[in-house]
Amino acid sequence: MTAEHHTPVPSEPVARPEALVSTARDEGVDAAAAAARRLIDALLRAGDHTDTDMADVAKQLDALADQLTERAPGPEDRLVTMWQGSGITRHDPVTGPENAIAPPLTLAGREDGSVQGTVTLGFPYQGPPRCVHGGVSALLLDHTLGVANHWAGLSGMTAELTLRYLRPTPLFEPLTVTGRQISVDGKKIQTIGSISAGGRECVTAQGLFIAKQLPRPS
Repeated sequence: MTAEHHTPVPSEPVARPEALVSTARDEGVDAAAAAARRLIDALLRAGDHTDTDMADVAKQLDALADQLTERAPGPEDRLVTMWQGSGITRHDPVTGPENAIAPPLTLAGREDGSVQGTVTLGFPYQGPPRCVHGGVSALLLDHTLGVANHWAGLSGMTAELTLRYLRPTPLFEPLTVTGRQISVDGKKIQTIGSISAGGRECVTAQGLFIAKQLPRPS
C-alpha cells in the first residue's frame, strides 16, 4: 500500500507516550483473565471429543460466574473504574490484559513513527480452517491503527476502515501487526497498517480517523 497521494505528517518532534499498552500482571484480574484465555482455548480444543464430563465443567463455570457477578459493581460504576485516570486502558479486546477475549497483542512504538507487535492466534480466532477470521483481522488492525495515531501524537475515532485480504492469515504461527500514521489534514487522520506472516503481508488496512474523543464516564 503506497501513500504518495497523502500529505506527509509534519516532521516536528512529537512527544511520544511512555507506553502504548498495559503490561500484564501476574496477579489479580490479569492473572484470572490469562487463565480464562487458557480455558476458552481448551474448550475449543476438546469439544465433545473428550472423556471429560462437560456437564460438570459447565456447572463449575456457572457457579464461578455467579460468584463473580454477585460481587461485581453495577455496569455504570464499572465503566467509571475502567476509564479512570488519563493513562492507557486495560480492558480493550485487543491489547487489554484484563480482557479474556484479547489475545492479547502487545504493541511497541518505533523510531520511524510506526507501531509494531507480534501475536500468535489459536482456535478462538479461527474463521476458515487453520486461518484467522477476517473480522478478527479487522479488529486487530482497527485497534493497531488507533494506537499508531496515539504514538504519532494525534488520535481520534475510526470513520472508515478499508481492508485488503491478500492471502489467508494463519493460526498457530507468529503474526506481525503494524500501523503508521501517514497524514493529518485538520481533524482528518490517515493511517495504514498490515498483518504479516513469515515476512508476507496477509491483510493490509487504510483508515480514516477523526480527531475527536467521547467523554469518559464519571
